[in-house]
Amino acid sequence: MENSLSLPQEKSRAEGELPRLPAARTWSLPSGAGFRLCLGGTLGYLTLVVLLPLSALFSRSAGLGVRRWWDLIRDPRVLDSLAVTFGCAAAAATVDLTLGLLASWVLVRYAFPGRRLLDALIDLPFALPTAVAGITLATLCVPNGWIGRWLAPLGIPIAFSPLGITLAMAFVGLPLAVRSVQPVLQEMDPDEEEAAACLGAGRWTTFRRIVLPQLSPALFTAFSLSFARVIGEYGSVVFIAGNMPYKTEILPLLVITKLEQYDYAGATALGALSLVAAFVLLFSINLLKRRFSGERT
Repeated sequence: MENSLSLPQEKSRAEGELPRLPAARTWSLPSGAGFRLCLGGTLGYLTLVVLLPLSALFSRSAGLGVRRWWDLIRDPRVLDSLAVTFGCAAAAATVDLTLGLLASWVLVRYAFPGRRLLDALIDLPFALPTAVAGITLATLCVPNGWIGRWLAPLGIPIAFSPLGITLAMAFVGLPLAVRSVQPVLQEMDPDEEEAAACLGAGRWTTFRRIVLPQLSPALFTAFSLSFARVIGEYGSVVFIAGNMPYKTEILPLLVITKLEQYDYAGATALGALSLVAAFVLLFSINLLKRRFSGERT
């Protein structure tokens, strides 16, 4: 058998043919010029779109001075708006994470009539103007609206409350959560789940031991993207929030208020404060993501 298998190779060598080597990977752009071109374009884009605006923001807010900056941060109205904004954003991101996982699971694992239509409707908040979304949600959730009329007698106000702000933020951030989890579910191999079921593992054990470790990086990404998206949301929130100081006033609205009062330094300081707080939270989430992924691997 060995002689019969080696005959073609001996024949090719006898005829002077060289063994075939795997083809080298080729790129559409040359390695040297292509790298410099891509790197230059990336750095130029980041400089124009990200670094220059951020530099202008921090330089303008630095004109306040340390004392006025500290007084602005300690303002009870600013502290309450920060608590409302980041608290509702965290709650909305958690809701988006849960609903995004469920929606992705249904779209990937089940076949049913209208699945493509439902998959397309997931991206509706991307195409819908945020102001239209805010007006629609406010109309539905006021005490005499289609949804509010059923919850108002139960003492559950949605409009002009933190619950309404969370609802509007969750509506805007849901597509990011779904699109972060859905591709990972599509690429997962079902053989591992079938093997676990053959070994006697239950559905919950299979999900916890097989599916969840593979989904954990995507879930962290879904939470981070949704959280980062809704922190600065203004159009869909301002109509349903009620904009009551110390209760339902979000930080972007407070920035607009500063601008209307021609307090440009205060507005840029609040924007910088929001940016720094968001960066710290997102950096912490990414650290947890890397640590969790490292433990799993």
